[in-house]
Amino acid sequence: MIKFGTGGWRAFIGEEFTRENVRLVAQALANIINNEGAAKNGFVIGYDRRFLSDKAACWFAEVLAANNIKVSFIDKFVPTPIVMFQAKEMGCVYSACITASHNPADYNGIKVFIEGGRDADEIITEKIEQQIATLTSEDVIRVDFEQALNDKEIEIINPMNAFVDSIINAIDIESIKKANLKVLIDPMFGVAKNALQTVLISARCDVDVINDGKNPGFGGLMPSPNAATLYRLKHLVAAEGYDIGIGTDGDADRLGIIDEKGHFIHPNEVLLLLYYYLLEYKGWKGSVVRNIATTHLLDKVAADHGEKSFEVPVGFKHISSQMEADDSLIGGESSGGLTIRDHIKGKDGVFASSLLVEMISVTGKKLSELLDEIYSKYGYAYTAEGDCKFKPSEKEALYTKIYVEKQLPEFEYEIEKVSYEDGAKVYFKNGGWVIARFSGTEPLLRIFAEMEDKDTAEHVLQKVKDFLSL
Repeated sequence: MIKFGTGGWRAFIGEEFTRENVRLVAQALANIINNEGAAKNGFVIGYDRRFLSDKAACWFAEVLAANNIKVSFIDKFVPTPIVMFQAKEMGCVYSACITASHNPADYNGIKVFIEGGRDADEIITEKIEQQIATLTSEDVIRVDFEQALNDKEIEIINPMNAFVDSIINAIDIESIKKANLKVLIDPMFGVAKNALQTVLISARCDVDVINDGKNPGFGGLMPSPNAATLYRLKHLVAAEGYDIGIGTDGDADRLGIIDEKGHFIHPNEVLLLLYYYLLEYKGWKGSVVRNIATTHLLDKVAADHGEKSFEVPVGFKHISSQMEADDSLIGGESSGGLTIRDHIKGKDGVFASSLLVEMISVTGKKLSELLDEIYSKYGYAYTAEGDCKFKPSEKEALYTKIYVEKQLPEFEYEIEKVSYEDGAKVYFKNGGWVIARFSGTEPLLRIFAEMEDKDTAEHVLQKVKDFLSL
């Protein structure tokens, strides 16, 4: 059964992610596009470096072309943000990227985007699922890729230069040129290198790259940039005197940052740094949008500058929708994805990384110094995280305990309120919080706790784990 989660459809290669199912998704989407009269807007499709991604993109394009939908096909692996950028530029109502983002190597998937290059919301993904349920393989029509090329139903495009130029035009490249920064990039065997390295070299940075090249196994690591997976980047940044280390996930929509001392900067802190920088140093105005599992320190930064903060469910589609509604300055999530007003309507690790390089160039301060500046103004908070695996047979009992019976541990802290909008989130009166929610892309229960220090946050996290027997 093909189900879309917070980051599109993702499945095990060879089990559910198969040629037949890719074609079914394509036919379902083609039916929707034609029913809505959206074929005239065309369709952009791209792919990442995972096993089968290039072939799956061809399978997908063949079906769309046979359904009289003009396909703009990016014939080289690219960051997902480039697909979103090109969809926005072309005014596509629908577009897609073959990727499983930061999932393990044995997954692949499809991200679907809607008007403006935004992540498809639940209304659209439910439509796709409903269409798929009515289809069999016999209902799928397709044309050979080469034939569609000859018939001009598929055109080959390469929007890399336009995407890179858009970032160069959006950042203060002259300030970066003067800073003479030394930058180390870890694309985690993903797709970020070409775009990010081009931007930074154009800004006269001294750039080195590790963990590049084609490796569908991602070097045995999850292609998710965190403190554990970026261990080599941390060591090299500190040992060889880099100003910043930049890690990006498999499809380059997320980032993980290492400061000049070799310390991992949590994505919460990356969001804090950029929002504070844009308000305090650049004098920009605008609210911030964060998801329900992201630091509340952003609220303090917003309030101090007379701005609003908005909390939305997990899934970047919720962030981009709220940003559009309020013309927000920045939106992001604790998993490492963010975007800025007037850029694409989805998360972009390449642009966010470039903006961080601008930040240390313009301020003349090191990453650690800027973080200290923020904490001295707004206080410190630590976020503890735990990903808890469970067997499929255990999910119903967990769901019942959390959402139906609404059981909670006995906390030592006074509770202000409890929300079940997305997961179960407990807000404490001291400003801390803890949330437990099922992942929309993997068989995991994710738990986050933010408190005034590391020990307290980890204590609260462990309390929830013990209560749920995880």
